[in-house]
Parts: sequence; C-alpha cells; structure tokens
Amino acid sequence: MKNSKRFWIQLISIPGIVIASGVPGYAAIYLTTEQAQGVIFPGENFNSIPLTLTKEQQVAIKKQSGVPARVKQQKIWRTSSGGYFIVDEVLGKHEYIVYAIGINPDGSVRQIEIMDYRETYGYEIRNENWRKQFVGKTSRSQLKLDDDIKNISGATLSSRHITDGVKRVLTMYEMFLKDK
Repeated sequence: MKNSKRFWIQLISIPGIVIASGVPGYAAIYLTTEQAQGVIFPGENFNSIPLTLTKEQQVAIKKQSGVPARVKQQKIWRTSSGGYFIVDEVLGKHEYIVYAIGINPDGSVRQIEIMDYRETYGYEIRNENWRKQFVGKTSRSQLKLDDDIKNISGATLSSRHITDGVKRVLTMYEMFLKDK
C-alpha cells in the first residue's frame, strides 16, 4: 500500500514539473542605465536633471500627446552636447518594458534602446531595424503604429506601447525641457 501511494504521488508530481519547466522565461536585462548612455551618447558626460511632474503637467502631457503620463518623477540626464537621455517604462502586455531614448539638441530622436524586457512575447521590438524607425522623429511627428511606425506581428502591444511612450516623452521634452 505504501509503494502504491508513493507511485501515485510521483506520477501526479511529474506533470507539474513538466508544466513548470515548459513555461518560457524571456525576462532579460539588456542594458544598465550607464551602458545605455554609452550606446546612445558615446563619450559624453551626463548631468541628472530633476523633473517632478505636477498633476497639471501630467494632464497637459496627456492632452497634448494623447498618452497618459504614468509617473511623476522622471529619469532624465542632460548630455555634454546639449541632448537628453531619458529612461522610461511602458506596460507591455503584462509586464513593464524599460527603454531609453536619446534626444538630440534639436529635439529629434537620436536613438532608442530596450533596457529591460520581461514579457514572454514581443521581444522583437529590440530589433535594430524596428527601433531605427524612431530616429529623427520629433514631438510634431505622427508617431502612430501602422502609419509612420510599422507594427511587428506577435508584438503588437509592445510595439504600440513603445510608440506611445516615445510620443509622450517627446511631448514632455517639448513642454518642459526644450528651453532649459
């Protein structure tokens, strides 16, 4: 009887192990803040710029960009050449995607980098060709998925949310950083 009970416990445990080991885990930290700074603005020095958005400023960003400002405290650095390096995060499907955006002194996107991606699907947004679509965009650009930014099949939510995030960050730049 003891052996029979042990057999059933072992038999029932095996599917749980198989199921748990079959769940893919794609969470990855690709770049630290310092590494992303070096990739986007190589050889530059960075000074942290404090920016805490008021409720009114958050509302103004949403009104202008159509995208809600999710956090009050922004992670912003000014470069020695007059550009800006901003770390932002957007919701993928279930988890947050942390990305960095470099903004040139003229307000155009220099580059974006995906720093931390935790979703099971949609990691294709790290593809350089997809990210290059943002280069040169400004707060006056349409920045709309399936119009001036191509979608990635299987990564629609990640693509949409990164696009929206870039639009919101560029609006924030235009409203509160441009003339600093």
